[in-house]
Amino acid sequence: MPSSLSSLLSPLLRPLPLFLTAGLLRLGLLAYGSWQDSNSSVKYTDVDYLVFTDASRFVRQGSTQGPYSRETYRYSPLLAWLLLPTTSVFVFGKLVFAAADLLAGWLVLRLLGHRLPLGEQERPVAFAALWLWNPIVAAISTRGSCEALLAVLTLALLWAVEMRRVSLAGFVLGLAVHFKIYPFIYAPAIVWWMDRENMRGHHDRSDQSASSLISCLVRFCSPERIRLAVISLATFMGLNTLMYSLYGTPFLVHTYLHHVTRIDHRHNFSPYNIILYQNSAALPSDSSWRIESLAFVPQLLLSCLLIPLVMAKRDLAASMMAQTLAFVTFNKVCTSQYFLWYMVFLPLVLPGSSLLRKPALGITALALWVASQAAWLHQAYQLEFLGRSTFFPGLWLASLAFFLVNCWILAIVIADGVEGDAGGATRNVTHKAHLE
Repeated sequence: MPSSLSSLLSPLLRPLPLFLTAGLLRLGLLAYGSWQDSNSSVKYTDVDYLVFTDASRFVRQGSTQGPYSRETYRYSPLLAWLLLPTTSVFVFGKLVFAAADLLAGWLVLRLLGHRLPLGEQERPVAFAALWLWNPIVAAISTRGSCEALLAVLTLALLWAVEMRRVSLAGFVLGLAVHFKIYPFIYAPAIVWWMDRENMRGHHDRSDQSASSLISCLVRFCSPERIRLAVISLATFMGLNTLMYSLYGTPFLVHTYLHHVTRIDHRHNFSPYNIILYQNSAALPSDSSWRIESLAFVPQLLLSCLLIPLVMAKRDLAASMMAQTLAFVTFNKVCTSQYFLWYMVFLPLVLPGSSLLRKPALGITALALWVASQAAWLHQAYQLEFLGRSTFFPGLWLASLAFFLVNCWILAIVIADGVEGDAGGATRNVTHKAHLE
């Protein structure tokens, strides 16, 4: 970084200026969004926010189906309950999501403080700024997307695990999976990470003394792992039982089952976009087997098995980022909101990444990620606003290019975690956690 730019940003790279600037950025976007909604045919507010507001209104009115009286509401009732004041103060939910952005930034700062060497006060703040000052993050939350709440839950889960707060980690994991299904992919990584060395901060020679299958299974089923499993399952099932008792089958269908069979093709960056579009017009009798159903195979194989096995014990944060990136990249539905699922881990992973150590590599990856996304948006704009049929080859090729760029970035993240010094971050966290 040039010295002039460094000296200019240095006063801002402290916690208070960092969060004040981030807060002002979001307030400014909220004010601009209100103006755009009133003066432009292209609205700033995300259509999902209108769905949230309507769902909360049905809850307030005491509808028998609760929030599911609103078509296209596909979320936990917890979200509609949280946003009840939005029915009276329209901006309330956006303020909640913006505040969640800031809370996620605070958690990033806390996690970085445990991962980076002592005595480097500006480095954690600088990396936290990648989230707090990120215009994409700020725009998504102020438009009314709830993804910032998931960012808080996933970071809280990582913090609880790394600080050995097993009961808290189990509760947060169960809550996160209830709120949105995808955090279940972190369970294998966390369980694999929770060996004696990581949990107790030292290498246990007794792990090598017995090699029989039974003794290995006994060691694997440690009290910490059992407690995590029991508490997370109890939290998840308890919340689901409560919601089912209140709203019945619509809760199960719209919150969970819908995501297995969904064929959303609008605003979908996935290469499966065209197939989903064609299937959306197909007759039910033609839909007994569809090729996009195979999307779950590489998606779950990578995010739930292969990546945790090779990365989790070295660096849990890097593993969670790689798992999330794989899950989003190979998902049959991929929207811009999903990018936040893995972007929240970037400040934690970037300090030891080759994307930072090798500036040319990092700049190339960023440029290709933005360019391929821009190419897709250009094709989508012609389709939706100009009425031109760009499904093939334009939109599909842009989707394929974006998919391949994400696969390349995923390979870099995995290679850094496997071949680099990622384990140093975990060892640093382990040492600091036991000092506390």
